[in-house]
Amino acid sequence: MTYTLGQMSGANNSNLPAGNTYEDSAYTRYLKEILNVQNENAYMEREDRYDEYVNVLVNDHTLPDVLVVSDRETLNVLVENDMVEDLTEVYANCTSPRIKAMYNSYGPQLLGAGTFDGKLMALPEAVIDHGPCLLWMRKDWMDQLGLAEPETLEEAMDIIQVFQENRMGAEEGEDPVGLVCDTNFVSTTSQNYSVEPVFEKFYSYPRRWIKDKDGEIVYGSLTEETRSAVAYLRELYERGILDQNFALRAQNNLRDLVVEGKCGAFFGLWWAPNNPLMDVAENDPEADWEPYYLTAEYQEKDNVYASFRDNKYVVVRKGYEHPEIVMKIISVLFDYSRFEDEENADEINSYFALNVDPTARPLVINVDYNEAIYNVTKDIRRVMSGKQKASNLSALEKSYYDACMKYLSGKHVTVEDWAAYKSRISAVGVLVDGHYSSVRRTYLVDSDGEIPNMLASLEKNAFIQMIMGEQPMDYFDTFVEEWYDQGGRELTEKIREENS
Repeated sequence: MTYTLGQMSGANNSNLPAGNTYEDSAYTRYLKEILNVQNENAYMEREDRYDEYVNVLVNDHTLPDVLVVSDRETLNVLVENDMVEDLTEVYANCTSPRIKAMYNSYGPQLLGAGTFDGKLMALPEAVIDHGPCLLWMRKDWMDQLGLAEPETLEEAMDIIQVFQENRMGAEEGEDPVGLVCDTNFVSTTSQNYSVEPVFEKFYSYPRRWIKDKDGEIVYGSLTEETRSAVAYLRELYERGILDQNFALRAQNNLRDLVVEGKCGAFFGLWWAPNNPLMDVAENDPEADWEPYYLTAEYQEKDNVYASFRDNKYVVVRKGYEHPEIVMKIISVLFDYSRFEDEENADEINSYFALNVDPTARPLVINVDYNEAIYNVTKDIRRVMSGKQKASNLSALEKSYYDACMKYLSGKHVTVEDWAAYKSRISAVGVLVDGHYSSVRRTYLVDSDGEIPNMLASLEKNAFIQMIMGEQPMDYFDTFVEEWYDQGGRELTEKIREENS
């Protein structure tokens, strides 16, 4: 059976192996073998333009049979205009018990995000907890300078200052680059190059809605804790630790600084070895990037709200006669191939160790337990230490275990093997050893809490000016006043009313 699909494409053909396509890959071949279904991609658009393209399909009422929506407002339009199927029954009858358990691990609010008037109209992505940002640092530079590894955030900043003083990574005529920093400072998804841990050190949560000590919902960028964090970043800038040109850098430029060996430190998630460090490993095998978890004592409190603003949702066109295939595809990709099929799923599970991008999947979502990342690492470590047999690993875990063991053997090692070990064992390992535990999110209801562009720009510019010394720290009060006066007061009242 063939179904039409709106496909989100990724860079470099989603890193698929040579000869594979979005309609002929390990994913599609496996689904055809197990379910006898085949996607026919009616539409295809890259990630950065995908939402815009989906809006055209919605406005023209030309939906494919199956579509992933990554914009909550568009999802609301689809439901309000009766353009998508009710998936309540097919979720109950055609989804495996393990998939249901995965959704249940997030609490009722996750499936609730796709539920309208008691009906499941869209299947949301299960956004696995990726944990806090780690500080990735050039260990080979530390060794070269005779520096001990950092145990605190302050020690790490001192090391970066020594990197600067010794002009590490800088050629003649160039200024050395300090701690790389994105001008957004934090991201709702904690992406690479943010400085989120600096804010965490002060229990500050900018760009997030939080509940204050009086139980009132407030915008986290306006708190005294945030003022303290900005003042600390200002101090880092004055000391030359924070990249002196951070305000001028574009996102792709930040990646280039790392890949070209111009900087020795950036904050990033556990998967940073896959991007950008895999390119570093290929170009400069001597560059030893190590992860450090320096904010364990400042772990996020339970007063911070999350939203479903950035979630992806799978929807089925109204009137399509086989809506159940969505639940069957998800059950096969995220349950059967990983936990049940030991004979035929090797190719599909090898994609994980090969760093094939999730956009290669026919349904560009992920479904797993909330703490899946940490459980995978714990299981692999138990096998590596002889406490568990490799035969007890799931197929997904086995693919990572094989790559890690190949890396440790030192024979015919690929950069993908290096990335698998550095991410799964080194990076997630420091979170496990640091006793990180996933935070159970409290989600905003009825509203995604998105900040209008005008207020977001006001915040960004105010922070940059204070950090660079163009405005005194007293300007923080002016920023807060202006934020409220330019629409923030009404927005805050709306969020409070909707979540009272």
